[in-house]
Amino acid sequence: MCALFDVSASGYYAWRNRPPSQRAIEDKAILEKIRLTHTKSRETYGSPRIHQALKREGATIGKRRVERLMRENGIKACSSTLYYRNPGTDRFFGSIGNKVHELEVTSSNQVWVGDVTYLKVSGEWRYLAAVMDRHDRELLGWSISRERSARLTRRALANALRQRDCGPGTIFHSDRGVEYVGGRYQSVLKRAGITPSTNRRLRMNDNAHMESWNKTMKSDMYHRKDFGSDGELYRAIKSYIDFYNNERLHSSLGYRTPREFVAQCS
Repeated sequence: MCALFDVSASGYYAWRNRPPSQRAIEDKAILEKIRLTHTKSRETYGSPRIHQALKREGATIGKRRVERLMRENGIKACSSTLYYRNPGTDRFFGSIGNKVHELEVTSSNQVWVGDVTYLKVSGEWRYLAAVMDRHDRELLGWSISRERSARLTRRALANALRQRDCGPGTIFHSDRGVEYVGGRYQSVLKRAGITPSTNRRLRMNDNAHMESWNKTMKSDMYHRKDFGSDGELYRAIKSYIDFYNNERLHSSLGYRTPREFVAQCS
């Protein structure tokens, strides 16, 4: 083997018996911290969030070093290319209008956003409605059902209103689905002093913040498991939302959690 690689036997044994360098020792210690942080994040963090999490703990580690160690050791964020958008319908309503297009959102309770996404239990569809504050990204209320209906979205909104007083003038933005623009849902918004807003026709990106949360939730949790009962799915969603609001670092919030961001901005 030494002849094959053109090295001397003494040189090979010297290399083999050489103690690890200080750099290698430090890398090993950092790697253990990276693995622990990755596990605590439910394997949802990539190198930017791992780096920020370690900085919050007082570690002085370069971003490139974290990237290298994660790459060399096959540590990466879970992800999924499988993502179902809400199937569209032809029931679009233009009477409400988009009140958040080009609006600068600068405070909590200025704009709430909502959406319904599809999930499966034992091969059958379930529907998750959620309400999120667009400024601080906190997931405020949610509800899950076997049917996609105004009753489902009203429950999610009621849960959000129990979680937080939105105040007069709050805008609620959603897509143009009948479960949001129908009379019963609009009545609830009116009683709460909330101004309705909907996507412009054929502009799905108008509700990009809520769509992004759906994708994140599915990549972080839903697509990594199979659910055999409604109870399993309910508990998994509840656990994930608690993790998302209180533990998951959000890049658009300066790598703070939604609850931290709310506390620091209040």
